[in-house]
Amino acid sequence: MVAFHCSGCGKCCASFGAFIKIERQFSSRDYYCRYGIKNEFFLAHIEGDYAESPQPGSRDGEPAKGCPFMRENKDWKGIACAVYATRPQICRDFRCYRMVILNRDGNECGRIMGRNDLKTTDTTLAQIWKEHIAPLLPSSGDARWENAVIDALAAYGYRGERVV
Repeated sequence: MVAFHCSGCGKCCASFGAFIKIERQFSSRDYYCRYGIKNEFFLAHIEGDYAESPQPGSRDGEPAKGCPFMRENKDWKGIACAVYATRPQICRDFRCYRMVILNRDGNECGRIMGRNDLKTTDTTLAQIWKEHIAPLLPSSGDARWENAVIDALAAYGYRGERVV
């Protein structure tokens, strides 16, 4: 298993982050919020320098679409979470990719995104996926599907690693 590493693309913040609504502001950094899909409440605290930084895409005081707590990351090009330590459970649990695929040399050459979408530039892996793995549709028992994918990849010299 490999640890999940966020690339800071902001796609998740822009999509399901749109369901995060601020119910009440307690101070310049503290908010009472609701995650609308599950109707869950959480307290959010804006960290560090993010209190003064605007949301990416906001214009003329109009907020950007998506999570009200996404900010431009100052240290690397991408999106950062201004309330990372107090983010809601949905954000803690979300992984945009579920498996990393390594080649014979141990280098990452692909990722399984969502249910069963392969992202790779390795043409051999793409062909193996199309012919031998894509037909293995995920079922309600995703662990069995993942095991079948790992076994199928191994037969061609690749290694699948689950993301935690």
